[in-house]
Amino acid sequence: MAVDDTRPELLQTGPMMAMIEEQLARHFRVHRLDGPDGEAVLAEAGPRIRAVATGVGATAGTRHRVTGALMDRLPQLEIVANFGVGYDSVDAEAAGRRGVVVTNTPGVLDDEVADLAVALTLSTVRRLPQAERHLREGRWPAGSFPLSPTLRNRSIGIVGMGRIGRAIARRLDGFGRPIAYHTRRPVPDLPYPHFPELIALAREVGVLIVIVPGGAETHHMIDAAVLEALGPEGVLINVARGSVVDEPALIRALQDGTIAAAGLDVFEHEPHVPAELIALDNVVLLPHVASATHVTRNAMGQLVVDNLLAWRDGRPPLTPVPETPWPPHSR
Repeated sequence: MAVDDTRPELLQTGPMMAMIEEQLARHFRVHRLDGPDGEAVLAEAGPRIRAVATGVGATAGTRHRVTGALMDRLPQLEIVANFGVGYDSVDAEAAGRRGVVVTNTPGVLDDEVADLAVALTLSTVRRLPQAERHLREGRWPAGSFPLSPTLRNRSIGIVGMGRIGRAIARRLDGFGRPIAYHTRRPVPDLPYPHFPELIALAREVGVLIVIVPGGAETHHMIDAAVLEALGPEGVLINVARGSVVDEPALIRALQDGTIAAAGLDVFEHEPHVPAELIALDNVVLLPHVASATHVTRNAMGQLVVDNLLAWRDGRPPLTPVPETPWPPHSR
């Protein structure tokens, strides 16, 4: 006799952390889109799917974007739970038009990313990885590592002033350096100068830290003109999304001295990093690890599950994104 399995049916678009997958399997009937029979799975189960789990997890693998076309094949879809603050792989506006709620994982990673942003800034300005290589390669006995630039004579610009941007600013306050920021509108109650024009901010600062969402509105906002405005002593730090920076323009700027250096945790076509960037000595490159600690990633994973369980139990989602306000409209 068949078992009556009344668990909601869920589509998982790619590999996720083990702690997420274990809980999903316990509470939902999970269908995988990333396997060799993903198309067949979608054709068979798509009409019954009510939830999607997606996002950048702790393991690599094929991952499908949650597009309007995919949602068209999921007529019963009610929620998309995304792992990560950024949700540019989900068409949230299309979801909103369908009455589908999209959730992300804000808050739990703010401090971790802010810590990494400050560490990456110091590492890039003071050339700490280059100094370590000097020692490891046995070059110290032949001569001291060259003097480095400093943060002491620089002002700092932050592009984006959401929760993480404010956390970065709070940390940098302790360094006693001037801070300014760029957003479309001033953020109330912030003591830092606001620059409505990004180019103007870049001209005024020695370090430009980028922490904005990905997506069409911010695509290549750090372009050749912004890099030229940052200038030959300027340093770019990107802990946002790789798509925010015009990568070929950045490579040219680093090669020809348009800017002094860059610290990058994200890249336009991850996990593939241009050989031209790897070959440069005036960059610090990290493999998208800003939130990559056990504590933070587990908290992010649990928030994915908790959003799905709240939906399953008829409770409001914990962290819906702005494009999909709760409650959803009728379809």
